Amino acid sequence: MLKQSIIENVLEAALSTGGDFSEIFVEDKYVNQLVLQSNKIEKSNSGRDFGIGIRIFLGLQSIYTYTTDFSEEGLIQAAKRAAHAIQGGSAGIIHPLQKEIIQPLHTIALKPRSVENLRKVSVMRQANDIARGYDPRIKQVGIRYIDEEQNVLIANSEGKFVEDTRVYSRLSIQATASDGIEMQTGFYGPGAHAGFEFIENLNLEHYAGEAARIAVNMLGAEECPSGKFPVIIDNEFGGVIFHEACGHGLEATSVAKNNSVFANRIGEKVAPDIVSYIDDGTLPNEWGSLNIDDEGEKTQKNVLIENGILKGYLIDKFNARRMNAKPTGSSRRQSYRYNPTSRMTNTFIAPGSSTPEEIIASTEYGIYAKYMGGGQVNPATGDYNFAVMEGYIVKNGEIAQPIRGATLIGNGAKTLQLVDRVGNNLAHGAGMCGSISGSLPVNVGQPMIRVSEITVGGTKGE
Repeated sequence: MLKQSIIENVLEAALSTGGDFSEIFVEDKYVNQLVLQSNKIEKSNSGRDFGIGIRIFLGLQSIYTYTTDFSEEGLIQAAKRAAHAIQGGSAGIIHPLQKEIIQPLHTIALKPRSVENLRKVSVMRQANDIARGYDPRIKQVGIRYIDEEQNVLIANSEGKFVEDTRVYSRLSIQATASDGIEMQTGFYGPGAHAGFEFIENLNLEHYAGEAARIAVNMLGAEECPSGKFPVIIDNEFGGVIFHEACGHGLEATSVAKNNSVFANRIGEKVAPDIVSYIDDGTLPNEWGSLNIDDEGEKTQKNVLIENGILKGYLIDKFNARRMNAKPTGSSRRQSYRYNPTSRMTNTFIAPGSSTPEEIIASTEYGIYAKYMGGGQVNPATGDYNFAVMEGYIVKNGEIAQPIRGATLIGNGAKTLQLVDRVGNNLAHGAGMCGSISGSLPVNVGQPMIRVSEITVGGTKGE
């Protein structure tokens, strides 16, 4: 993507005023997006974006800039402009670049760029027909297809020189049902770090059918009662609560500045023995997986909480300096326009020993959240509120009538301590996570769990 000699000269220019570390991030990205609405393709966008980010450290000072000028002169000028913000004395040292050969963890059988759009549209139309055919009350279906190929080169003054290609594919299905009085929606959006083979092999009957079923099932659902109840949160997308309310609090982005309830608590009991919380960027072809992070470090399995004990954090190179720790292969950014920082990949609660049937049967009265919707969280405190997309009342150990309008309200660290059952049916769900380094593909996951008490907001009253 760039000659090694040019990279070396840029890294050297970046250290010309005394920085102790410099880095270059080169990105060449292809994105393709198709939207089907009202039985027709309403949007077809494709494009290419390329640029270069340059970063400099001096102790606990960090400077970042980016450019789309690929000329050697332009890159050196950009590096020197950034370097002027650092005045450390004599020029820093550049170690000889040693190119690393990465063994891909994720098999890409069919690069989406090699597949014509008509073939992609065919899958979209199949999903559209399945969702529409589920029930006459399905009045609208939206299908969004996206694929992305991101080629990166990462080099730094410590001698790192590595290249990687990331390929992502996703199909999102939204169905809207109406009975003439009210409307309800259902959504499912499977994605993978994989090629078009992932899309063609999707079980569309399941995914499109589920999106439609959720919408239809919520029509006529009772208003949710409010109060404090045991809450059963199902697997897959249920993991979004702990991703937001706990996962972000375990990123060095927050921990290094003591802006997290989990800061300085390694070795402490933060959850029951049955809870282990893991971030693993190496899971084959999962949506949040990577071969290397955006600092060129190999991704790894990071055990954050083990049997209730806080074991570690997700740490990037810069915050490793603040924390006197080692990076964990967790540095990510949306593109060259963003300064990287610690971020999650595939984060999940490890499976336990209870079956879903046992968890439900042992609940006398409570709320069953089958699919979670969107929500908000304060990463400094862990306070959250999340909507339940599909929920039910549980009575006498059985799932009873559907409910709507349920909102789960609580604090991530406290909710973690109240988990009293963990199922054996781990599943992952694809989503997008936004933070200071942009929007990124991540997996949320968990088996079915039960929390002994969560405040539930509803319009029915207690």
